[in-house]
Order: sequence, then C-alpha cells, then structure tokens
Amino acid sequence: MTNRGRNLLSAGVSFPVCRPGTKEPPQDSLRKAASRVASMAQAEPVPIRRGIPENCGRGDASTGSKHGVSGIPATTLVSPLRRTSALVASVLLALLTAAPLAGQTASNPAGSDAVKEQGNAEWTLPRTAWGDPDLRGTWSYASLTPLQRPAAFSSQDRFTPEQARERETSAHAERPHVWGVVGSYNAHWFDKGKVDPSRRTSLIVDPPDGRLPALTPEGAARVEAKRRRTSGRPASWMNFTAWMRCITYHGVPPVSTGYNNTYQIFQTPEYVAILVENIHDVRIIPLDGRPPLDERIRQWNGDSRGRWEGDTLVVETANFSDKTEHRYPSSMNLRAIERFTRVGEKAIRNEFTIIDPETYVRTWTAERSMPRLDDYVIYEYACHEGNYAMTNALSGARAEERAAADEGALDD
Repeated sequence: MTNRGRNLLSAGVSFPVCRPGTKEPPQDSLRKAASRVASMAQAEPVPIRRGIPENCGRGDASTGSKHGVSGIPATTLVSPLRRTSALVASVLLALLTAAPLAGQTASNPAGSDAVKEQGNAEWTLPRTAWGDPDLRGTWSYASLTPLQRPAAFSSQDRFTPEQARERETSAHAERPHVWGVVGSYNAHWFDKGKVDPSRRTSLIVDPPDGRLPALTPEGAARVEAKRRRTSGRPASWMNFTAWMRCITYHGVPPVSTGYNNTYQIFQTPEYVAILVENIHDVRIIPLDGRPPLDERIRQWNGDSRGRWEGDTLVVETANFSDKTEHRYPSSMNLRAIERFTRVGEKAIRNEFTIIDPETYVRTWTAERSMPRLDDYVIYEYACHEGNYAMTNALSGARAEERAAADEGALDD
C-alpha cells in the first residue's frame, strides 16, 4: 500500500486490514471512504491510528476497538493530512466514476491497436477515455500451474493436453469429508483456477529450469528461523504467520492459493488502484513519476510506483517491512517489478520479476495469464471477525500443556 493508502488507513476509513466486515462491495467502501475523507478536509483534527500492532489478529473481543483492532495508540491528525484529504478524496471518486463504458475503444494516439488475441481473431485493445490501455475490471490470478516446476516434470517444460486436463480434474474433484480436519470443505468453496493456457509446468520462466534460484546463506537462515517460529506448539499469536493473523495474505506480487485469488483494478489518468480480494488490501499506485518513499518508511505490502511502457503497465514495489511475508522466501529489501499487459478481451498477461540478493543468488521471473471475471462480485473478506482458528489453536496448545503436566505429575 502506498503512502496515500497509509493515510487512508491511519484516518480510519474503509481499508484497514483488520476492519469489521460489512458485506458491501468494494465500490461502496470506496464511495464511503471518499465521502469521509472529503469531509475531513474541512473538519477539525481527528484521531489517527498509527500502524498495525503486533497483536493484530489476536481476536480478543474484550479489548477490541470500534475498528476491530485492539491496542492501537491514538494521537492527533495534523493539518498536512487535512490539506491532502481533498486530493485523496478526488482520487477515490475518480476511481468510482471512471467505470468502463460498454464497447469503448478510444482511438490510439500512437497508431493501430489491432493485435491477435490469444486463440481468437483480430482484436482491438480497449482504451480509457484518456488513451491508456484499459485494465479495469475483475481478474483472477488463480492458477493450477505451480510457481516452481515439480520434480516429476524436471525435464518437461510443458504439460501435455492430457496432463493438464488430469491436473484440473484432480484439483476440482470432491473429496470425502473428514471430521476434525481443518479446511475439509467440499469443492464448491475452492477457486483454484486452471492450468495456465501456455501449459507450462511452472509459472517461473527464468531460470529456465522453472525453479526458484538457490538461497543465499542469509536467505536460508531466514527460512529456518521462520520454520522454527511457526512450527510446533504456539506460545502466542506471534508464532503464527501474517495471514493466519489476518494482517495480509498473498503479498505483492501474490501467488495463488485455494480461493479468493482475485484482483479488481481501477484506473484514472494519475493512479491505478488494485484491490486484492483476500484480506482486502488496496494498493493505490501513482503514475505521475513521483519519487518513492524514503527507504526508512516500511509497509506491509511495500511502496508501489507505476508507469506505462508502451501498452504495458509497469509497477515497481520496494520498502517492504521486516515483518512482510511473501509466499516464497524474501527479505525486507526485496524489489518487485510487475508488468500488466492486456492481451485479449478477457485476458491480461502478468509478469513479475523478483530482485532480492539478500535471499537468492540471482533474480527470477514468473509469468501467468489472468482471465477476466465479468460476473464475479467481491465482498469484503472479514478475516479477523471469523478467525476462530487463532483462539482455538492457542487454547488447544494450552490444553496440551496442561495434559502433559498432569501426565508428568502422575509419573512422579
């Protein structure tokens, strides 16, 4: 999330990762946020919530604030934020009003947009009213293509059509319910996607072997430290991952899991906003060439800056927190370069390169197709409010300790 996104979070508008759910579509949340920020521009200083505490996701109803986050210190919002409130409100309102018009294909100032869509006849790249490629809409990054090439396919860079069908059939097949097994849902509740249309055996395209590069000694030590912290009997909520604590989930850039692998993209001439469904993080990405945040300012999802290179949106993200957790080994100094290219009426090609010399011996790049979801409705993912796993895991660990102590007393 960018600095402006942080200002919104600090001001208590609708984006904090531990906010109570309302089951309202994100457009309504954006509209309410814009209204609230606009009123703040004329209001007296208001309470500001500074950051997300270490116990965010603890689920302690007795100490939770009205924002659903406990233990957050308050101070006073100073006048500089009041001065920027009107600007932020205008950005949010612009995101709402910049909805795509049916069939809109504004002329390309640079020339013809006619290209060949994947698997279709001639296709014309749709553009916004101000001429940028139109990326607006809801898109899925769910994929049954693994990030790394499985060992069984070490000498095979593409699935055969039969192997791809088998992988999809197996992933979506119903499995017998097992009582007491966490996550033992039926197939209806999962959204694992399909094998990438390329039929590659990995999302990683570089290195050519489709595998993550070797870890540096520092990276290997960091992975082992996390394994020790998150395995075994939890002593406190700090032994859980950031996504188990409902702080943030897939990271930037994300790698898909079993469900909620969805982006909703909004555009204005000056900004692109990307809402990710799981734990409903929003990145507000400036396109105006402003410098990145000072490297001392660190954020859960980093600080993003965007630009257009031809018809491709390029987003560079850095300034991650030392508490950030990606779905692959990483350090706080990771730098990600994402590329979003509209390649069809219902497809975006998404590439991302990871530059993290503190973790890997070389950079690596992944690529995937993101299909458009025209009828998909994103509701707020109220993770914190339903996080009974946290209290159950902690109470279960304490029960095991008491049982072990009682057994020891009997042995004595």
